[in-house]
Amino acid sequence: MVVTFEELLQQFGCNRNMESEELLNEEQLLKKHRQERKDLQAKIQAMKKTAPKGDKKKKKEIADTIAQMEKELDERQNKELNFVSHEGSDNQETEQQINNNMEAEVEDQSEIVTKVTRAQRRRNKKHEEDKEREKRILEQEEVNKQGPRILESAAIKEILKSNYLDIFNIPADGNCLYCAINHQLETTGRETSTVSKLRKMTAEFMRQHKEDFLPFMYNDSEEPVDDKQFESYCKDVASTKLWGGQLELKALSNVLRCPIKVIQASGPQTVQGENFEGPPLVLTYHRHLYRLGEHYNSTIQNDCNDTQS
Repeated sequence: MVVTFEELLQQFGCNRNMESEELLNEEQLLKKHRQERKDLQAKIQAMKKTAPKGDKKKKKEIADTIAQMEKELDERQNKELNFVSHEGSDNQETEQQINNNMEAEVEDQSEIVTKVTRAQRRRNKKHEEDKEREKRILEQEEVNKQGPRILESAAIKEILKSNYLDIFNIPADGNCLYCAINHQLETTGRETSTVSKLRKMTAEFMRQHKEDFLPFMYNDSEEPVDDKQFESYCKDVASTKLWGGQLELKALSNVLRCPIKVIQASGPQTVQGENFEGPPLVLTYHRHLYRLGEHYNSTIQNDCNDTQS
């Protein structure tokens, strides 16, 4: 089937008599020409798609038609430019400028599309990473609910609740035992001290009663501590932030002459200085509260106790 040039023009909405409807100035005319060329390129692309694969005759007919359409547009636009500018040389420069502008616009549009596409890909990637991170956080929070720190804290709070007590948090700075003791001295109405003084009194008591402490002390190699190592340990107790434990609690109970009760999650409560009178200093002992190691907190009376009394 032979398709005529006139039929193709009619099929794709092209007007062979492309006459200007009104007189335009040069700037308006150039803008109009650019739009006409864009419209023509769109129609050309649509015409090319109608050619069946392998049908060389149809492709040739379409190619001839396209060439004729481009030729007619060029001729008409040149005539319009000549009419406006009255100078043929100026028309050629203007035509070239039109082509250059069209190419520049196409390049700009292509660059914008590329940038938008890349930016969107980055946003999509970041969005997916954020979703994955939030998912991991939620999963870890579920795991932590059954972690040793949470379980230990819940067990200690339950014990304190039965004694109408709450935890009073002490900073984890190496002085937690001595700070907790000092807080309990204030809570129970006893004379308070300073961390430095409590440390020095603890070290001095341990020196004076070496036979009560030395047999229970071991170095990092799990070997019994000798006299020299014992003296070095006492110096660290007095002048550094060496962490305090069971031995220091025993010494403090004797120095302060009051009982010291330690509540922990597992195992029975321990009491140092049961023979001393007065209300005990009540501490809580945590194995898993901080990553740096064991920790002591103080306690306070809660509102339930005030209500009961």
